[in-house]
Amino acid sequence: MAMTASVCDSFLLELLGMATHQAGDAYMLALYTSSASLSAATTVYSSTNEVPNSGTYSAGGQALVGFVTGLSGHKAYIDWTTDPQFTGATIAAAGALIYNATRGNKAVAVLDFGQVITSTNGTFDVTLPAPGATAVIRIKSS
Repeated sequence: MAMTASVCDSFLLELLGMATHQAGDAYMLALYTSSASLSAATTVYSSTNEVPNSGTYSAGGQALVGFVTGLSGHKAYIDWTTDPQFTGATIAAAGALIYNATRGNKAVAVLDFGQVITSTNGTFDVTLPAPGATAVIRIKSS
């Protein structure tokens, strides 16, 4: 199985088709084991190979808050200003999926942690890049 960090192709097509994505939408972040197969081809959230419920982590993950959009040079971005945190959790995750629960659980982006990150009855933090040129989702024009 493989995890490949990317903005999902289906999300890019929705943006070009002017599909509405709004700050009021419920964007979620779900965590996945190393057995998950997620990539740019991922179209919707699935519980297959999602990490099991533990502590404050439950199926479907956690809502992302602090939705922001903006420009940094010729890069448009979408990001969230609050990092997801799961407490009292025993988790072993290789990556995550950001998806839009308001829009039929459509996939937005795959995050590859580069290794399996663990917590044992503790806090599992996902640190998102700051909004701007290094945001989670960036679209560059030349």
